[in-house]
Amino acid sequence: MEIRRATTVAEIAAAGPLFDHPARPEWAGRFLAADGHHLFLARTDAAGPPVGFVSGVETLHPDKGAEMFLYELAVAEPYRRRGIGRALVLRLAALAQERGCYGMWVGVDAGNDVALAAYRSAGGEDDGRCTVVTWAF
Repeated sequence: MEIRRATTVAEIAAAGPLFDHPARPEWAGRFLAADGHHLFLARTDAAGPPVGFVSGVETLHPDKGAEMFLYELAVAEPYRRRGIGRALVLRLAALAQERGCYGMWVGVDAGNDVALAAYRSAGGEDDGRCTVVTWAF
């Protein structure tokens, strides 16, 4: 397995089936150009299509410093339960540490046992303190 950072819109487009919706080139370009935005792709071989990805965004606050928000993790169904999700999370965590983040966090949909298993296998812990409040615009 190979995990590497996405650096082009074409690479993100190649991962299209892994996203919830088609990646729009203008948004992919903005994502790649923004400091603190990271996206890693996993492939089973260097020439093959991406079979998983993880994206993260560094957040910075004046009294806390930087932390990594694990924005999204996806692994294609046929490749699940092979350690790909775990490896992607660990790669993002390593980058967070390299960049001086004090921690990393992720919100998980209730009942998403597959995601929880991947996060726990990568050393994550549910602290039981989080409720997500959203606004739709």
